[in-house]
Amino acid sequence: MTTPDDVIAAVPKQLFIGGEWVDASAGATMPVDDPATGAALCEVADAAPEDGARALAAAVAAQADWARTPPRPRADVLHRAYELILSRVDELALLMTLEMGKPLAEARGEVAYAAEFFRWFSEEAVRVDGGYALSPDGRTRMLVTRQPVGPCVLVTPWNFPLAMGTRKIGPAVAAGCTMVLKPAPQTPLSSLALAGILVEAGLPAGVLNVVTTSRAGAVVEPLLRGGQVRKLSFTGSTQVGRLLLEQSAGAVLRTSMELGGNAPLLVFADADLDVAVDGAMAAKLRNMGEACTAANRLFVHRSVHDEFATRLAARMGALTVGPGTEPGVDIGPLIDAAGRGKVSELVADAVERGAKVLVGGEPVAGAGFFYPPTVLSDVDSSSAVLSAEIFGPVAPIVAFDDEDEVVREANRTLFGLVGYVFTRDLARAFRVSEALEVGMVGVNTGVVSNPAAPFGGVKQSGLGREGGRSGIDEFLEQKYIALPV
Repeated sequence: MTTPDDVIAAVPKQLFIGGEWVDASAGATMPVDDPATGAALCEVADAAPEDGARALAAAVAAQADWARTPPRPRADVLHRAYELILSRVDELALLMTLEMGKPLAEARGEVAYAAEFFRWFSEEAVRVDGGYALSPDGRTRMLVTRQPVGPCVLVTPWNFPLAMGTRKIGPAVAAGCTMVLKPAPQTPLSSLALAGILVEAGLPAGVLNVVTTSRAGAVVEPLLRGGQVRKLSFTGSTQVGRLLLEQSAGAVLRTSMELGGNAPLLVFADADLDVAVDGAMAAKLRNMGEACTAANRLFVHRSVHDEFATRLAARMGALTVGPGTEPGVDIGPLIDAAGRGKVSELVADAVERGAKVLVGGEPVAGAGFFYPPTVLSDVDSSSAVLSAEIFGPVAPIVAFDDEDEVVREANRTLFGLVGYVFTRDLARAFRVSEALEVGMVGVNTGVVSNPAAPFGGVKQSGLGREGGRSGIDEFLEQKYIALPV
């Protein structure tokens, strides 16, 4: 049986630059903590700005050869990596649970989801096409080709440490781009393990470089301003995204931004409440609520409000909270003390403004950063829990009476990533889906993420799309060639 010590020991702890595992400048390291205990699991390299520069130099040096590599060999690398990930589900899931906290069953699901991005983009690599046409005046042949954008910086978050890596690396590899990957400091181990898998799958030296650091701003900003990077792909908070967009403006970088969310979940009077409660559980509690797609505001028609709230509280109250490595655990710890503190403050503010706690509501005592599944009803519209991204297992419920009213309220936010609609009326499903100012809608489902579908938002939830057929477009430039007849 694989033990926690075994999986941690098997992961390289150095930087991955130019196909080699190397120490950070001056041998600097940083701890990786277990959120279930607060104790350190291990130490990994802590890069300085000069390490980031070395990584980018390796990516730049490898770009021309990688861009010339035919699509099929690039696809083959991704497909071999897909198979390797699936052959190591248990080890990768345990590694993820140790550094991030999610229960093992959910971590296994993420490993399978992460692998699918490599399979999907292995298939897209050989389908990059262009165009040919005759100009309207008949004097010119118009040829359109698509070419890799060039060296990329990829910045991934801690909440889905493997899947966010494959969702960015997959299309970059398929398109013929080289990369510097900067994973979140809380969860670098999954990214380092992924780099090892790609090496084993045959990815050439310099195509992927991994820089772990506790000084993200100092390491990433010079790369964006230096003139050699051509693309930034970032997943994280809107606040950091705004800063990175400013830093990218000087070099006019292509950017993909998957930022914050404030997802509304709408339950109409005609909804199947069994389906609605199941959907709310999925939309709210995936990854303990630490997801940009998490249902942040639950709007329930007044005629079914009490029954829905009672059912949801019973379901959430029956869940088991504990370390994700233990059997039968449904809800693991939040990522750190700051994350738990934020959730606790949001709940306290809502209660002070009149909200009723139907279940949960207080941090779990003891080691680790646990917070219980919590349902709030009668939440006042001024409560911060309705405007902030909660990132925890808290479901605030608001009653509504009118379709137009609830759509207006759902859209009353700076964010627009995803929305959820529960109704048995097909016309309403289309009408509300089209009216919601979001990039994705789940109708009678609490799960929208799919490697074959475009993932992304509008307003301050981001720019561009990841996954689906459009995912590879983010890493390609169109070139028009005019040929006289």
